[in-house]
Amino acid sequence: MNYSKIAFSDASKRFQERYGSRASYARQEQYKITDGLTEYEEDFISHQDNFYMATIGENGFPYIQFRGGPKGFLKVLDEKTLGFIDFGGNKQYVTIGNLATNNKIALFLLDQAAKARLKIYAEAKVLEIEDNQELFDKLNLEGYKFKPERIIVLNVKAYDWNCPQHITERYTLEEIRDEFMAQHEYINKLREENTLLKERLAEGQ
Repeated sequence: MNYSKIAFSDASKRFQERYGSRASYARQEQYKITDGLTEYEEDFISHQDNFYMATIGENGFPYIQFRGGPKGFLKVLDEKTLGFIDFGGNKQYVTIGNLATNNKIALFLLDQAAKARLKIYAEAKVLEIEDNQELFDKLNLEGYKFKPERIIVLNVKAYDWNCPQHITERYTLEEIRDEFMAQHEYINKLREENTLLKERLAEGQ
């Protein structure tokens, strides 16, 4: 897997040359080769509750779709394969229509709280649920109300991490509640310790 060889067109390389970054990226093209997702990427993906997916239409225009669900709805099936259940939505079917003529896609996963973003190139395969019940069971989301329409499997071709520069830190309500709960528990613990110390001091008088 070499992200640079997919991402950098001849035009991109000319701009890199013009602005002084070509030498370092040329080394990256030569040496930065990965053999599938590592545990680090797998862990990151398992904690995401959304991602953006780009496809290309027959007219040549790109289309970017937001996909959301419970954490981990995009599942790592193995080090080179991702999968998720395609939920029913507004029934425009732009993404599915694009995949019918061009199966190449790009995923963008952004965790603003962690100031981290993962870019993935992949080739997509659209599968019918009734023909792939075992895979559907692996991808199924217990306790989440949704209407499954199909399965999408992604064969990962390359990926890369972006630098955290310019990412504004934002937190979900769940993350904020968890942080406040931790602080609340810590304050209660200090209060209990303070009460116990006062009782011991009173006993010693």
